[in-house]
Order: sequence, then C-alpha cells, then structure tokens
Amino acid sequence: MMKRRSLVFIAILFILLSGCNNDAEANESDEHAGKSFNRESVESHIYYPLTGLQANLEPTNRIVSVMVNNHPAARPQTGLSKADIVFEILAEGQTTRFLAMFHSEVPEVVGPVRSARPYYFNLANDYNALYVYHGAANFIEDMLRAGAADHLNGAYYDNDGNLFKRESFRVAPHNSYLQFNAVADVAINQGYQMEASYQSLDFLTAEEISELQGEAATDISLMYGQESVRYLYDEPAEKYLRFSAGQQTIELTDETPIQLDNVFIIETTHQVVDQEGRREVDLQSGGNALLLQKGQLQRIQWENQGGRLIPVREGEPVGLVPGQTWVNVIPTDPGLSGVTGLE
Repeated sequence: MMKRRSLVFIAILFILLSGCNNDAEANESDEHAGKSFNRESVESHIYYPLTGLQANLEPTNRIVSVMVNNHPAARPQTGLSKADIVFEILAEGQTTRFLAMFHSEVPEVVGPVRSARPYYFNLANDYNALYVYHGAANFIEDMLRAGAADHLNGAYYDNDGNLFKRESFRVAPHNSYLQFNAVADVAINQGYQMEASYQSLDFLTAEEISELQGEAATDISLMYGQESVRYLYDEPAEKYLRFSAGQQTIELTDETPIQLDNVFIIETTHQVVDQEGRREVDLQSGGNALLLQKGQLQRIQWENQGGRLIPVREGEPVGLVPGQTWVNVIPTDPGLSGVTGLE
C-alpha cells in the first residue's frame, strides 16, 4: 500500500514539474516573442536622410539631382512635388533654375531639364548625388568630364525615348524631359555607383515642433530681379505653398501643389563672370538666413558643413521639420532686407 502511494505521489510530482516546465517554456517563449516584437519595432524606425520621414527599409539608393528649367515658358514643371530638397539659384539674367534632389520618392518624369552650371554640379557632388542636366558650354562640359561630378548629359541621349524625351507641347529648350526610371541603368552603364548611404540632416521631434517659436511668417515674398517668389502658409495643411510671378507652383500633369515643410532663405555673394551673364555663387562662406516652419520664422545663419548648406544658430544646427525643403539662394544685394512680409 505504501509502495502504491509512493508511486502515485511520484506521478503527481512529475506532472506538476512538467507543468512548471511548460509554463516556464511558455513564459520564455512569450518573453522572446516580446523581444522580437520590440526589436522589429526599433528596426522599423528608419528615416530618409533628406526628409526625416520614416522608411520601410534602409534606403540604399543614391540621390539623383536634376537641373530643372524655371523659365516662364517651362512652367508648370513636372516632378518637383516628389523632390526631397530643391535649391533655387540664379542662372543668367534674373531667371533661376532648380537643382531638385530626389531620394525618398521616385517620379516617373522630371523636367523640363536645362543646362549645367558649376555651382549646381559642385553642390550635387558635395551631396554625393548623380547630376543630371541637358547641355553645357564646352568649358563646363570639360570640367564634368574631368571628374567634377558623376553626371548624365541629356544632350547625348536627346529624344532617345529611354532616358530623355522631347515633348511636342513645348518648344526647345523648354521641352526636354527626363524619364526617371532609366536613370539607374544608364548611370551604371557609365560606370557610376548607384548605391549609397547618407548621414541624416538634423530633424525636429514632434515635441520640439510643438514648441517652435519665432515671428509670424504666413505670407513671405522675395525678389529675383523683377520676378517675385512668394510663400503662403496653408494653415490646415501646415505647409507652405509656393508662387512664381503670381502663379502657384504646381505639377503640370495633375496640378498637385508644391507643399513645403521648410523654406530656407540664404543670402550670399553673386558675381557675373562673362558676357553671357553666367555667375559665380559663393556657397562656402556662410552668412545670414531665414527659416520658415509651421507659419513661423527664425532669423539664423547658414553654413556649409561637409558640403551641405545647413541652418545654424551660433554654429549649432537648427533642426528641420520632417518633410520637404526649398532653399532659396539670393544675392546679398538686397539680400534678406529685400524679403517682405516680415514683422
């Protein structure tokens, strides 16, 4: 009888121990599952370096920068709504051109595309971006061929139907359009690397954005010669709308408006260097700047840090609102004193 009771006790003890082990294994499994979930959550916090917006996967594509025509006959343009950053700088006379940098989004078409200038391709090279343009003066083309920047010149692919296409609804030189999906293959065939990693720009957290302070800046205008550029703050969208000479900057195909999270206005010296009116523009020395974000304006400075044009205060980077940025580079005469709509 005692032997039978002992056997029963041992059996019950074995069942209890097995249950404990199963519970421990289950708890360990739950714990591991929790860690796995948390690890995946952390890994999902990947951001595009030029916008600060979240990405699903670590971006490995190289930035592609495109010289976009801003002659009145070239408006509205195509593809600008997908650019992470657009730099607007004077070319000849009082007409600006855009250097549009594409990384987080890939448009199907960009254009019209125009010719190269040194301060644009130097800027592209400093950002480790492929530089795409259409045409160049011989001495400028020589600089690029000598290695000033990795580049694709549309003049060699003019209307090939693959990389560039001449559209019939506009006349040359305002009708050359980049077919963006062909860029990587053509660039690789030219021996260029189309994978890259980038250090992120400085971006504000949600809490920092909620604490932004500055002057009211809801309707700001500046002048390039006789032509105005205006930024109107769209309060419901919390973004800036852009206008050239009174016309809103939109996409040609579907009239999507250009909506900006940061407008960065910098002043620097410009010098005309030839009879055609080409310029040298100082993008190295730094100087005074304005930064428009969320309907507010900060009076700060700009610096070239590692080739990037950065908003700073007392040498420290000023954070950007995650999203798209437009950089207006204006001559020091009249400089920021010519910007209207300030308090």
